[in-house]
Amino acid sequence: MKGDTEAFEQRLKVYGEEMRSVYTGLYHDEEAFAYFCSMLRRMFQERKEALREIDGKRCENRFWYKDQGRLGMQFYTQCFAGTIRGMEEKLDYIQESGVNYIHLMPLLESPRERSDGGYSVADFRTVQPELGTMEDLRELADQCHDRDMVVCIDFVMNHTSSDHEWAQKAKAGDASFQQRYFFFDDWEIPMQYEKTVPQVFPTTAPGNFSWCEEAGKVVMTCFYPYQWDLNYKNPVVLNDMTENMLFLCNQGIDVIRLDAVPYIWKELGTNCRNLPQVHDLVRLLNLAVCVVCPGVLLLGEVVMEPDKLAPYFGTVERPECHMLYNATTMCTTWHTVATQDVRLLRRQMDTIFALPKEQMFLNYLRCHDDIGWGLDYGFLRQFGMEEVAHKKFLGEYFQGRIYDSEARGELYNDDPTLGDSRLCGTTASLCGMESGSEQSLRLDIMLHTFLLTQPGLPIIYSGDELGQQNDYGYHMDPVKAADSRYVHRGNFNWEKAGERQDASTMTGRIYMQLRVLERLRASEKVFHADADIWTLEPWNDHILGIGRYYQGEKLLALFNFGRDSQVAWLNEPEDYTDLLTGESRKAQGISMDGYQFLWLKTVYPDKEAAE
Repeated sequence: MKGDTEAFEQRLKVYGEEMRSVYTGLYHDEEAFAYFCSMLRRMFQERKEALREIDGKRCENRFWYKDQGRLGMQFYTQCFAGTIRGMEEKLDYIQESGVNYIHLMPLLESPRERSDGGYSVADFRTVQPELGTMEDLRELADQCHDRDMVVCIDFVMNHTSSDHEWAQKAKAGDASFQQRYFFFDDWEIPMQYEKTVPQVFPTTAPGNFSWCEEAGKVVMTCFYPYQWDLNYKNPVVLNDMTENMLFLCNQGIDVIRLDAVPYIWKELGTNCRNLPQVHDLVRLLNLAVCVVCPGVLLLGEVVMEPDKLAPYFGTVERPECHMLYNATTMCTTWHTVATQDVRLLRRQMDTIFALPKEQMFLNYLRCHDDIGWGLDYGFLRQFGMEEVAHKKFLGEYFQGRIYDSEARGELYNDDPTLGDSRLCGTTASLCGMESGSEQSLRLDIMLHTFLLTQPGLPIIYSGDELGQQNDYGYHMDPVKAADSRYVHRGNFNWEKAGERQDASTMTGRIYMQLRVLERLRASEKVFHADADIWTLEPWNDHILGIGRYYQGEKLLALFNFGRDSQVAWLNEPEDYTDLLTGESRKAQGISMDGYQFLWLKTVYPDKEAAE
């Protein structure tokens, strides 16, 4: 324990000067900073010995999380296992599926009657009662650590529920708690904000402010009227929210997903997105973690245009998030499915591959949220794809309203005024597997193979390993019916899971094929995080080609996004082995069936000559 305390004090000394500079640059308040430091010391003292040991091991291997054998899965606890104790009972299935990183969707106490998926947190230190207790969460984390599994949960930074204790005191007229939010006596200043601040949900929750009847004032609510935006200009908010985050880390949480992080600093006259102060706040959270629990990672949810994304990694000298959600590649992938044209996706891959290897993305095909079409329309315009018309096309395609589309999705927040809409649906349904066609099965598996080929951490939405389809039952639930995201948030189908080893079923074919691919990714050194990676030129706009090279081995990965047969006009001189079949083949003028993929590997006999 003494050695741990000395290590803490040393870390505080190393990072303290920068911490003071960033903190006082934001707040100009030495007393508040002194409290911040005392809070860090207290939270370290509350961190149990087993977690400190994990911190120590991870500090010895700084990039432990970049292990190519890491595979993530995202769960709604209530949908997958009913309760947190139920999750513990299902760890064997999760481990059998090759998963060693579990992301538990929001499970902290929030109002049951509001359909926002748990993002209206009423108490950051209490688990939703029907899911279990904080003790259950600690026990689950311990069990996961015994299996070398990593646990991630969401930390909603931007707002609290209007039922939160702070909000309740603000409603009662306590000025100090009203200062934790954005309260205004009338609509004059809120209307000034509205001139420059875009609406997050213009159809389901228009506007950025709501009237608080109890307080007789206007309060900022950028997401929903019952989600009150926190005022990070008040240092008390940062201090207490950082303590809440560290409390969760001390329950054994390994990865903190910072929800909606670009929104957390508000400034009149701006769009209140991605402001410089946001990066200072994230840097302070990073420093707090470095000092208190250096084995914990920050995962940034930054669903923004590509040029706004990479800055959330910070710099080598001032790192911010350890990982970022790769939302841009996700939505570009589905664009590519609809258009059968890989040019934008290749451009996106070139951008990702050019980033420093220290910058790691969390890659996914689907998550709990909708798909927003944040594409590079400046690039697409040269091919005749205008933004409004193209978004309409994508919506029509993935609803199955266009000839030759088997997709079955639903729109979310369709805004006819802006010609904008988002999309919902499971991976399998968006691939068209409700039709039962062989083509849809091939597309589903190809997309997962592409996911596993990318650099970074792949994460699968629970049920996708079985090809689980949309759940339309939400239409009958009055709490959920207005939110089409519940179409892909259905209960896990344990009956289907029983078919996972049956090759005569589509469920079994998907599950077993993905396990083969996942094992190859974990075992073949060409998938190492430090591999060189680049796009290939197959001279065919339907085929995406990716090359990987590491320590004398090279991989050619090819993906035909076309529904029909295509030729990849490569002319690689080496002899290759198909990793899936073990067969030898040439990488020259390769014919590929619709939605076919290939992993071709060659080994150079003389590594130094190849380099």
